Amino acid sequence: MRLFSAWPHPCSFINYSYNLMKKQFIITIILLLGALQAFSQSSIYGQWKTIDDKTGEAKSIVEISEKGGKAFGKVIKIFDPNKQDAVCSECDKNDSRKDHKILGMEILRNMEKKGNEWTNGRILDPNNGSEYKCTMWLENGKLHVRGYIGFSLLGRTQIWEPVK
Repeated sequence: MRLFSAWPHPCSFINYSYNLMKKQFIITIILLLGALQAFSQSSIYGQWKTIDDKTGEAKSIVEISEKGGKAFGKVIKIFDPNKQDAVCSECDKNDSRKDHKILGMEILRNMEKKGNEWTNGRILDPNNGSEYKCTMWLENGKLHVRGYIGFSLLGRTQIWEPVK
Protein backbone atom coordinates (compact mmCIF):
# COMPACT_ATOMS: atom_id res chain seq x y z
CA MET A 1 0.00 0.00 0.00
CA ARG A 2 1.29 3.48 -0.95
CA LEU A 3 1.47 6.03 1.81
CA PHE A 4 0.35 8.94 -0.33
CA SER A 5 -1.92 7.23 -2.82
CA ALA A 6 -4.19 10.27 -3.06
CA TRP A 7 -1.34 12.41 -4.49
CA PRO A 8 -0.78 12.44 -8.22
CA HIS A 9 2.31 10.87 -9.68
CA PRO A 10 5.30 13.32 -9.68
CA CYS A 11 5.56 13.15 -13.50
CA SER A 12 2.09 14.63 -13.85
CA PHE A 13 3.39 17.91 -12.33
CA ILE A 14 6.17 17.98 -14.91
CA ASN A 15 3.71 17.46 -17.76
CA TYR A 16 1.39 20.12 -16.35
CA SER A 17 4.26 22.63 -16.01
CA TYR A 18 5.54 21.86 -19.52
CA ASN A 19 2.08 22.35 -21.06
CA LEU A 20 1.57 25.59 -19.13
CA MET A 21 4.95 26.96 -20.26
CA LYS A 22 4.18 25.98 -23.86
CA LYS A 23 0.85 27.84 -23.75
CA GLN A 24 2.48 30.92 -22.20
CA PHE A 25 5.20 30.87 -24.86
CA ILE A 26 2.63 30.71 -27.68
CA ILE A 27 0.56 33.53 -26.17
CA THR A 28 3.71 35.66 -25.77
CA ILE A 29 4.68 35.13 -29.42
CA ILE A 30 1.16 36.06 -30.60
CA LEU A 31 1.17 39.24 -28.50
CA LEU A 32 4.63 40.23 -29.78
CA LEU A 33 3.58 39.71 -33.39
CA GLY A 34 0.49 41.84 -32.84
CA ALA A 35 2.56 44.60 -31.25
CA LEU A 36 5.05 44.51 -34.12
CA GLN A 37 2.25 44.81 -36.66
CA ALA A 38 0.70 47.74 -34.83
CA PHE A 39 3.99 49.63 -34.83
CA SER A 40 5.38 48.34 -38.13
CA GLN A 41 4.50 51.55 -39.98
CA SER A 42 6.55 54.17 -38.14
CA SER A 43 7.07 56.51 -41.08
CA ILE A 44 4.66 58.27 -43.39
CA TYR A 45 6.91 57.47 -46.34
CA GLY A 46 5.72 54.62 -48.52
CA GLN A 47 2.47 53.51 -50.12
CA TRP A 48 -0.92 54.11 -48.53
CA LYS A 49 -4.36 52.86 -49.47
CA THR A 50 -6.81 55.77 -49.31
CA ILE A 51 -10.12 54.91 -47.67
CA ASP A 52 -13.18 57.07 -48.34
CA ASP A 53 -14.36 58.42 -44.98
CA LYS A 54 -18.00 58.37 -46.11
CA THR A 55 -18.28 54.97 -47.82
CA GLY A 56 -15.37 53.08 -46.23
CA GLU A 57 -14.25 51.92 -49.69
CA ALA A 58 -10.65 51.85 -50.87
CA LYS A 59 -10.22 54.45 -53.61
CA SER A 60 -6.56 54.64 -54.55
CA ILE A 61 -2.97 54.14 -53.52
CA VAL A 62 -0.89 57.22 -52.77
CA GLU A 63 2.88 57.02 -52.55
CA ILE A 64 4.42 59.50 -50.12
CA SER A 65 8.05 60.45 -50.61
CA GLU A 66 10.50 63.02 -49.28
CA LYS A 67 11.86 65.98 -51.24
CA GLY A 68 14.01 68.57 -49.51
CA GLY A 69 12.84 67.57 -46.03
CA LYS A 70 9.15 67.83 -46.95
CA ALA A 71 6.61 65.12 -47.79
CA PHE A 72 4.83 64.88 -51.13
CA GLY A 73 2.28 62.30 -52.28
CA LYS A 74 1.13 61.16 -55.70
CA VAL A 75 -1.62 58.82 -56.86
CA ILE A 76 -0.03 55.63 -58.21
CA LYS A 77 -3.14 53.43 -58.47
CA ILE A 78 -6.89 53.98 -58.84
CA PHE A 79 -9.14 51.06 -57.93
CA ASP A 80 -12.24 52.10 -59.88
CA PRO A 81 -11.69 50.90 -63.48
CA ASN A 82 -14.02 53.63 -64.74
CA LYS A 83 -11.73 56.36 -63.34
CA GLN A 84 -8.42 55.17 -64.79
CA ASP A 85 -8.32 58.03 -67.30
CA ALA A 86 -10.07 60.64 -65.14
CA VAL A 87 -8.66 64.16 -65.18
CA CYS A 88 -8.89 66.99 -62.69
CA SER A 89 -11.34 69.05 -64.74
CA GLU A 90 -12.55 70.91 -61.63
CA CYS A 91 -9.06 72.06 -60.57
CA ASP A 92 -8.49 75.81 -60.43
CA LYS A 93 -7.60 77.25 -63.83
CA ASN A 94 -4.29 78.56 -62.40
CA ASP A 95 -3.34 75.13 -60.99
CA SER A 96 -0.81 73.27 -63.14
CA ARG A 97 -2.78 70.06 -62.49
CA LYS A 98 -5.89 71.38 -64.27
CA ASP A 99 -7.10 68.86 -66.91
CA HIS A 100 -4.26 66.43 -66.15
CA LYS A 101 -4.78 62.75 -65.35
CA ILE A 102 -5.36 61.96 -61.68
CA LEU A 103 -3.30 58.78 -62.01
CA GLY A 104 0.26 59.96 -61.44
CA MET A 105 -0.88 63.33 -60.05
CA GLU A 106 0.78 64.88 -57.00
CA ILE A 107 -2.10 65.51 -54.59
CA LEU A 108 -0.11 66.08 -51.38
CA ARG A 109 2.45 68.89 -51.25
CA ASN A 110 4.93 70.54 -48.89
CA MET A 111 4.11 68.66 -45.69
CA GLU A 112 6.53 69.59 -42.88
CA LYS A 113 7.27 67.49 -39.82
CA LYS A 114 6.41 69.23 -36.54
CA GLY A 115 6.65 66.93 -33.53
CA ASN A 116 4.44 63.89 -34.18
CA GLU A 117 2.52 65.57 -37.00
CA TRP A 118 3.09 66.61 -40.58
CA THR A 119 1.51 69.96 -41.32
CA ASN A 120 1.66 73.27 -43.25
CA GLY A 121 1.10 71.50 -46.55
CA ARG A 122 -1.83 71.17 -48.93
CA ILE A 123 -3.92 68.27 -50.19
CA LEU A 124 -5.99 68.23 -53.37
CA ASP A 125 -9.27 66.38 -53.76
CA PRO A 126 -9.02 65.68 -57.50
CA ASN A 127 -12.68 64.66 -57.69
CA ASN A 128 -13.90 68.17 -56.98
CA GLY A 129 -10.73 70.20 -57.64
CA SER A 130 -10.66 71.63 -54.10
CA GLU A 131 -7.37 72.12 -52.30
CA TYR A 132 -7.22 72.12 -48.51
CA LYS A 133 -4.76 72.76 -45.71
CA CYS A 134 -3.54 69.43 -44.42
CA THR A 135 -2.30 67.80 -41.23
CA MET A 136 -1.27 64.15 -40.96
CA TRP A 137 -0.25 61.88 -38.10
CA LEU A 138 0.40 58.19 -37.51
CA GLU A 139 -1.79 56.31 -35.08
CA ASN A 140 -1.87 52.53 -34.61
CA GLY A 141 0.07 52.00 -37.84
CA LYS A 142 -2.44 54.00 -39.91
CA LEU A 143 -2.08 57.45 -41.40
CA HIS A 144 -4.70 60.00 -40.38
CA VAL A 145 -5.05 62.66 -43.07
CA ARG A 146 -7.06 65.77 -42.21
CA GLY A 147 -7.98 68.28 -44.89
CA TYR A 148 -9.54 71.50 -43.69
CA ILE A 149 -10.45 75.09 -44.51
CA GLY A 150 -9.41 77.85 -42.12
CA PHE A 151 -9.31 76.29 -38.70
CA SER A 152 -8.84 72.56 -38.26
CA LEU A 153 -12.44 72.28 -37.02
CA LEU A 154 -13.86 72.80 -40.52
CA GLY A 155 -12.72 69.71 -42.36
CA ARG A 156 -12.69 65.95 -42.50
CA THR A 157 -10.26 63.17 -41.71
CA GLN A 158 -9.53 60.05 -43.73
CA ILE A 159 -7.64 57.09 -42.34
CA TRP A 160 -5.21 55.59 -44.84
CA GLU A 161 -3.91 52.05 -44.46
CA PRO A 162 -0.37 50.96 -45.27
CA VAL A 163 0.01 48.87 -48.44
CA LYS A 164 1.56 45.54 -47.59
